[in-house]
Amino acid sequence: MTEKTWMYYSADNSKCLSAIWSQCLYYAAVVCLLIAPVGAEDACPSSCVCARDSGTVTCRDGDDTEVPEDIPAWTTTLILRGRNISTLQRGAFTVNGTELEMTTLSVSYNGIQSIEPYAFLGLPRLHLLDLSHNRLASVSARAFHGLPELRSLCLNHSILSLPAAQLSNALSTPTLSNLHRLDLAGNRLKSIPLISFDIYNLHTLVLVNNSIEVIGAENVSGLYQEARARIYLSLNPFRCGCDLQAFYYWLKNSSQCPDAERLLCSEPESRRGTPVEELRDEDVECISENLEAVSYVFLGLVLALIGLVFLMVLYLNRRGIKRWLNNIREACRDQMEVYHYRYEQDSDPRLANVAV
Repeated sequence: MTEKTWMYYSADNSKCLSAIWSQCLYYAAVVCLLIAPVGAEDACPSSCVCARDSGTVTCRDGDDTEVPEDIPAWTTTLILRGRNISTLQRGAFTVNGTELEMTTLSVSYNGIQSIEPYAFLGLPRLHLLDLSHNRLASVSARAFHGLPELRSLCLNHSILSLPAAQLSNALSTPTLSNLHRLDLAGNRLKSIPLISFDIYNLHTLVLVNNSIEVIGAENVSGLYQEARARIYLSLNPFRCGCDLQAFYYWLKNSSQCPDAERLLCSEPESRRGTPVEELRDEDVECISENLEAVSYVFLGLVLALIGLVFLMVLYLNRRGIKRWLNNIREACRDQMEVYHYRYEQDSDPRLANVAV
């Protein structure tokens, strides 16, 4: 073998060894990946089903009393349903104190009774929060702090025993300034639990199937300000009297209530089942009744004043009146004496014979 041939052979051999070595490294890396343990950030909580492709973690039907602590960092949608979680504690959805990129959180049908302050801390990207079908009895005024991107909040069939003041305070947080949809259906509410509409960007407010009888003028003025909001109010027992006047005119002059034709009167008995839209202006007008009451009061005062003036005049002129009465009495007496004298003359028989 010549020197030149040996050089070519050595070069080819080194290239072959290099290729074989590269292939070995590649397969070794693959094997290491396959047999390596799954990291904590990729682990799926027990009794849950994880779908990393869609970023969804679903945990249904269990006896757990707390939110899982090992929620994967890649989770964008978390569904907790049918658990036994009575309290949402502060930072319940954070993982080792770090924020999650979660955009959808559903914790319906869990029997939740209490939401502590900053329970949803660590979810700055959350868009939808579903708390429906729970048994809320206590909600902190800071329960929804830390949700600047929240667009939809579902609280339907959840706050049957929750004081209205607590709900109003919890919903008045400035961090809900981007809230587009608020669902409060089926909660036996007697009024709109929003202190002010100015802090919201509401597009939809659902108040169907509550116990609202009257919507006051202060709420109506807020509805006028939120002209783009759509308010759903069917299946409420409206009391169709003069207290409903402001709301009645808003309903007639605005298109903000898509289910307006389904709003029915519950009281009084004579108007039960009548659509609120079909009421007449005089059915909700209180002006005539008030004016009538005021008129009677004013008339009584005027008559009392006239009577008082009359009595004062009589008192101040009592001597002249007494003199006048005496004069009248004397005149009457003189007149009666004249009549009596004539009667005696007419009854004298001697005068009767002379007349014949």
